[in-house]
Amino acid sequence: MSLIVQKYGGTSVAGVNRIKNVAERIVGAKKAGNSVVAVVSALGGKTDELIRMAKEINPFPSDREMDMLMSTGEQMSSALLAMAVHSLGYDAISLTGGQVGIMTDDSHTKARIVSIDPEKVSKEIEIGRIVIVAGFQGVSSSRDITTLGRGGSDTTAVALAAVLKADACEIYTDVDGVYTADPRIVPEARKISVISYEEMLEMASLGAKVMQARSVEFAKKYDVPIHVRSSFNNEDGTFIVKEAKEMEEAVVRGVTVARNEAKVTLSKVPDIPGIAAKVFKNIAESNINIDMIIQNVSEHGTTDLTFTVVKSDLDKLLGTIENISKEIGIEGFKTDEDIAKVSVVGIGMKSHAGVAAIMFNALAETGINIEMISTSEIKISCVIREEYAEKAVRILHEKFELENK
Repeated sequence: MSLIVQKYGGTSVAGVNRIKNVAERIVGAKKAGNSVVAVVSALGGKTDELIRMAKEINPFPSDREMDMLMSTGEQMSSALLAMAVHSLGYDAISLTGGQVGIMTDDSHTKARIVSIDPEKVSKEIEIGRIVIVAGFQGVSSSRDITTLGRGGSDTTAVALAAVLKADACEIYTDVDGVYTADPRIVPEARKISVISYEEMLEMASLGAKVMQARSVEFAKKYDVPIHVRSSFNNEDGTFIVKEAKEMEEAVVRGVTVARNEAKVTLSKVPDIPGIAAKVFKNIAESNINIDMIIQNVSEHGTTDLTFTVVKSDLDKLLGTIENISKEIGIEGFKTDEDIAKVSVVGIGMKSHAGVAAIMFNALAETGINIEMISTSEIKISCVIREEYAEKAVRILHEKFELENK
């Protein structure tokens, strides 16, 4: 008998009929002789609705209370799904992240899993129950409910698969796998049958919305094979596995775009040792992640610092900068939210030269200016004007001939 962990996204449980459909799929896996643990997200649209309500009541709600509120969406869908399984004549139990034994740090809204005690889940599996887990959440050492960030149900599923030593981890969503680009932008985009952890991690962190980046990081660390597939059909999707030799044949595997970032520039920062460290230490202590960083040439003892940050963190970031600007001597700062980050990703870039030149030339020939550049062994990212985002993705997808590979 195999143990399968399945995760169902918000669109998969968006309404009574879809919840019933998911229940039938889970029961089908149980009938096939498997033990099943299902992790669910909030009903489609519920998370946005809760955020909207919170902001109407208080434009700046505390992170702790937001976690208390946001965790209810997944609890609702897990209970409803358990009821749907009961209606099919099978025993099931819904559990919160805390009941499952998911312990996290104290970083509200972006908590990281510290440990999982699988005893409760294991006991329920042993007596033959289907276990339905509310994803996206855990409990801190101070017993506060915490959430794992957008897409955190993916991390819940992968982490449970790792600790339970599951035979499979299936991520069900509204698309049938990982594509070479967003099919809504590039109709010719092709489904990738197998992709490495490393490539998927880069694509997820750079704007591909199929999986949360931290869940892929977790899978890579604990070697959890993942199957991303559609909850609306039975076709194979994309398998996320260790690096395979044939993956290196394709120099670029995918093109992504992220439009959820803003560019921040700190003007006339004193150009002396330790200032940058102090700036980014304060930002880190506010639990804000920074992406690209550029420091301009120093003039008259000062310099400009430019970096990108997720838009949802912008208000918190600006509050942090205001608090430290006088202490450090920052003359001013400005923000730019009309940007997008377009990236190309591929393990084959490790052993093939010239990818950057092709990418930069393709954008230049189309009149798209590059404002910032960031690279790693397997990716190149460019910040451009948001109005050119989709055009850039289509051009790069065509230039690297991804529809034919």
